[in-house]
Amino acid sequence: MHELKVNVKCPYCRQSLMDEEKTIDGLPSIKVSIQFHDKKGFLYLSSIYGSYTISSETHIPTDEIVLFFCPHCQSSLLTNILCEKCHVPMATFELKQGGRVQICSKRGCKKHMIEFSNLSQEISTFYSEYSVPSSSDEKE
Repeated sequence: MHELKVNVKCPYCRQSLMDEEKTIDGLPSIKVSIQFHDKKGFLYLSSIYGSYTISSETHIPTDEIVLFFCPHCQSSLLTNILCEKCHVPMATFELKQGGRVQICSKRGCKKHMIEFSNLSQEISTFYSEYSVPSSSDEKE
């Protein structure tokens, strides 16, 4: 079984959201600016698809709806697409090799998805680019 590492950028300014200095799960994290109520700061997300490990400059209570922004151009990363589970906006990140990743903006919701516009080409590129061998693969 392989873990998938995503490499994402802002859908607006196209700047990378990857942070080489702040690692999570042993890999560069995804850095975004966040806001909820009167609190602002940076949120770092694991770049392993399906990992829910985060690091935040400020405590985010469970069930809090968080606004996501690009740390470079300050554009909102929230979409008009609502989470199928909790009906709040999804945040979107563009994959470097095509397609996009969406995550729910509600703290604690585990809904996320990857979308591809050119399915066969982008899935093939995605797996060859982002597949990380698991420790069991290395033993074989």
